[in-house]
Amino acid sequence: MITKNHFWDVLGRLCGDCADLKGDAVAGKTTLVARIGEELRQDLAAGKYSPGERLPTESELSSRFKVSRPTVRAALRKLETLGYVRTKHGVGSFVVEPPAVRAGLERLESITDSIRAMGHEPGMIYASRLIRPVLPEEAAKMETSVDTQVLELRRTILADGEVVAYSYDLMPLQLLPEDFDLNELDGSLFAFLRGRLGIIPTNCLAEIHAVHSDHVGWGAEARAHDLFVLLNQLHYDQSGQIVLYSRTYFIEGRYSFNIVRNSQ
Repeated sequence: MITKNHFWDVLGRLCGDCADLKGDAVAGKTTLVARIGEELRQDLAAGKYSPGERLPTESELSSRFKVSRPTVRAALRKLETLGYVRTKHGVGSFVVEPPAVRAGLERLESITDSIRAMGHEPGMIYASRLIRPVLPEEAAKMETSVDTQVLELRRTILADGEVVAYSYDLMPLQLLPEDFDLNELDGSLFAFLRGRLGIIPTNCLAEIHAVHSDHVGWGAEARAHDLFVLLNQLHYDQSGQIVLYSRTYFIEGRYSFNIVRNSQ
């Protein structure tokens, strides 16, 4: 199980080269804002403040660091920008609850593998399995003919028994054996493609969208969530053949993504 201390430590290292906290250097000297932000980040990494807990007031922090309140306010704004805290006007700054799962987008891997890699137990519930004709907009997206038959899947993705995402998946029916039993399909789709069909997804085109909707999920929790990060993905094998089209709606605050960028 990943502790909040480990989460903050990892996030701190990921942001270690950011000008926001460890940069802000002027003539080789770190500014007061950067120093205060870094010390507060270290407090979070050490578990001094729990998720949801309010930080000391601007006045208290001003006294602690012996700086002005505007300087403290600027440091808190930087922490909020980086996702460490959330500030409520007139109330205070509160420590943000770390997401249940945090994954990178650079490597192509299954959701199951990314959840397990973060120290959680992955789970999956298949809400439906249906063979149907592809819709015109889906055919255009998948660059296939409009008379293509697909296997439509609806899955609930879990981490340690908690719902973290809802996924709508389409698989070209021609990939499946003629005697295939739909109930065979259970668990990770990547594992099924590799183990049952001998297909290895090697490339993916992905789009990311923020979604606000009351009509995304299903099941007991569906009405409790209306903010999602949509990962729209087209998966291809080594020959360039499409093997899977997935629209996965990750519940905001329960699953988040990192994108590592560099200049090379």
